[in-house]
Amino acid sequence: ERAEEKVKELLARVSEYSGRMRLFTVPFTKIQETIQARCPEELFTIIMRRMMMKIASHIGTREGCAALITGESLGQVASQTMQCTGAVTQLPILRPCVGMDKEEIVRIARKIGTLETSILPYEDCCTVFTPKHPRTRPVLKFVELAESGVEWEEMLREAADQAMMTKIGYAKE
Repeated sequence: ERAEEKVKELLARVSEYSGRMRLFTVPFTKIQETIQARCPEELFTIIMRRMMMKIASHIGTREGCAALITGESLGQVASQTMQCTGAVTQLPILRPCVGMDKEEIVRIARKIGTLETSILPYEDCCTVFTPKHPRTRPVLKFVELAESGVEWEEMLREAADQAMMTKIGYAKE
């Protein structure tokens, strides 16, 4: 709950620059438990990211979105998984921070007032299931092989359907 409040606070601040947005909070524990039980530990993080992208794609398609937007940058570990995560959606993926390094991102976060909130140490769904030795340069065909044998689509659709929407940056009604 504290991690969710952190995200809402960050988005409220960002909405001052980007305009109104909707946050979709997705029940993800069942999917993570399946990943933990059925997939190699070193691939937990990349498979979680792929499942999150698939859920975002389900929601985005349902909501009529033209694209998905992520905060990935080339200077971060996530950049090493971009081709694997992007392979799971037909929606275009916009990455406005892709060419920024960590210092540029921190400077912007400080300027818009999100840095202090963003570094609060609340556990979230990713930190709870972090592998001891994550694969940082996964090969797509091996990731897809690790995912095979699990009926993901029903779980993903169910999670997308159960997502709770919160309006951010809208006037109080």
